[in-house]
Amino acid sequence: MGPVTARRLASLGIGTVGELLEHYPRRYEDFRERRLLADLKLGEEATVRVILERIALATTRRRGLQVVRATVRDHSGVMEAVWFNQGYLATTLEPGTALSLRATLRHRGGQPSLLVRGHDVVGDGEEALHTEGVVPVYPAGEEVSARLLRSLIHQVLPLARRIPDPLPVAVRRAADLPARCDALVCLHAPHDVQQGWRARRRFIFEELFLLQVGVLVHKAAAAARLRAPALDGAAPLSGAFVRQLPFAPTADQRAAVEEISTDLARETPMRRLLQGDVGSGKTVVALHALLRAADHGRQGALLVPTETLAAQHLDTVASLAGDFVRCELLTAGLGAARHRAAVDAVASGEAQIVVGTHALLQERVRFHDLAVVVVDEQHRFGVVQRDKLVHKAAHAGRVPHLLAMTATPIPRTLALTLYGDLDVTLLKAPPAGRRPVHTEVLAEGDRQRGYALARHELDAGRQVYVVCPTIDESESVTTAAAVAEADRLREGELTGYKLAVLHGQMRPDERRRVMTAFKAGEIQALVATSVIEVGVDVPNATVMIVEGAERFGLAQLHQLRGRVGRGAAPSTCILFTQAPTEQATQRLLALVRSSDGFELADRDLEIRGEGHLFGTRQSGLPDLRVARLLRDRQILLAARKAAQGVVATDPLLRQAVNRPLRDAVRDAFGGQLAWVFRA
Repeated sequence: MGPVTARRLASLGIGTVGELLEHYPRRYEDFRERRLLADLKLGEEATVRVILERIALATTRRRGLQVVRATVRDHSGVMEAVWFNQGYLATTLEPGTALSLRATLRHRGGQPSLLVRGHDVVGDGEEALHTEGVVPVYPAGEEVSARLLRSLIHQVLPLARRIPDPLPVAVRRAADLPARCDALVCLHAPHDVQQGWRARRRFIFEELFLLQVGVLVHKAAAAARLRAPALDGAAPLSGAFVRQLPFAPTADQRAAVEEISTDLARETPMRRLLQGDVGSGKTVVALHALLRAADHGRQGALLVPTETLAAQHLDTVASLAGDFVRCELLTAGLGAARHRAAVDAVASGEAQIVVGTHALLQERVRFHDLAVVVVDEQHRFGVVQRDKLVHKAAHAGRVPHLLAMTATPIPRTLALTLYGDLDVTLLKAPPAGRRPVHTEVLAEGDRQRGYALARHELDAGRQVYVVCPTIDESESVTTAAAVAEADRLREGELTGYKLAVLHGQMRPDERRRVMTAFKAGEIQALVATSVIEVGVDVPNATVMIVEGAERFGLAQLHQLRGRVGRGAAPSTCILFTQAPTEQATQRLLALVRSSDGFELADRDLEIRGEGHLFGTRQSGLPDLRVARLLRDRQILLAARKAAQGVVATDPLLRQAVNRPLRDAVRDAFGGQLAWVFRA
């Protein structure tokens, strides 16, 4: 092909024959039945085979559209055929040419004519790729038509036989799947629609299988090659910490502490995901793990995605464990002198627990002896970043233990995909005394009723959150909206109350000052962006108002609702919405009906699909091109089981029979698994 076509294909990510063959159809059209001209019905689309008798090009007066008109015939009759905006056909199609037309019969000026949707030249035994049989429809682009893709793939389809099959024969047979080359032929040129979808199942399995093998190999490599300090024996600090807690840990928390302590006592590096609903007490469990490092004279690090959350966690750590260890904050927003002092304290080992953002990943940050890493809101980092911290903190040939946390409950199918290399611990039970939050969805006309409730709570000495939605994915625009909303409320529904604004563009010290004042009760109403989504704990706050609730995802709304209901007083979450879509309405109603984060996570996956929940690029995993976790959950579970069988017998895929699989996994993950497969 020429350079122009090659450039256009590159816009779809296609640069090789293999990538062209792996550009899968999104659906099929069944054009297997052919009709005669005399048998066509008005308004019916059908395929006919005809001979071209005459052809001419005209241009409409009003719009200047090119119209190609032709006379065509078969043995049942003669009819006019019309093409729009394909003027080149007037010079490329010659009288006497045999054509297959996909067209709709219409009446124009009292005469029947065919409005042509697609055509094939079928003389000299040529195939009708676009108008007859089962026709695959491909994802296309502005410069690359589905017709061009269909023609190119047809040309290279014989080369499918040369492409290696990454699935071991035993796996294929157990799953009742065809060989890859056979599946490619059936996918792109099926005899019937069912055959095409059966072939597609093979590639759904393959995609999920490669992903599962990748995460399991990552886990196996860490267990085989890496060693961590064994944190067993005496536990003076962590033991004293548990004894002085101002509440009794839940059964789930005690079980999680025991499970994690068992992991930490081994030299095999812990790789565990602590997954808990809003307010289930993950921080206490994580803090116990960090103190186990301090028990042995080593360091613990808590990595969080935002400076606001880092400051909140530091306050929590200081209040619960400040009597036992020295805690240090390390974020990009610190002043130069304070930042240098924090880096020095980390390097010397004076800082026993370090709470920080991505600043912890900087080259200049060196740990004295890091033994435990806790990554909060794990889905905002991913495999690459958590591995970076683990490997850069290696000390004396040993790497730290890893505990990943998420306050966003994840459906099992998604957890197997995003965190398949981690063991999972669940915290489901809320701490004793946690009250359910009443949730209401209010339209614009009910706004005054919502703010009347807010004023009632403020007059009773309680506090209120007002959250503004993200607008156009622009932090500056969202910030402006939050500031404007605060000004409006000062002059409107919340006149006379003490208001403050909190947003992501404030300096870290300003955000800390506002949050400290809000916690102390000096601020009655906090108008904020979604920076308060996680990590904010103010028991006196009893009302959460979310403006433009239809713009938030279900998991995010559940997180925001979790900012209230933390004290003894009843709490309410008010969701203001304007003309929500059907999908947004489903999300809001699901939130009203349930307070179970795990149930809501399943519902969110069902409503929105996994691609909107967590980006696979962000998590360090290959994109899912044909598989869908909700639809294909049974295939995922089968792929997981097959992957476990392969990795159990050949953890690093070194056996000759698994070489094609090893190459495919390495290619699928790009450089993410380079250290695993390095000789």
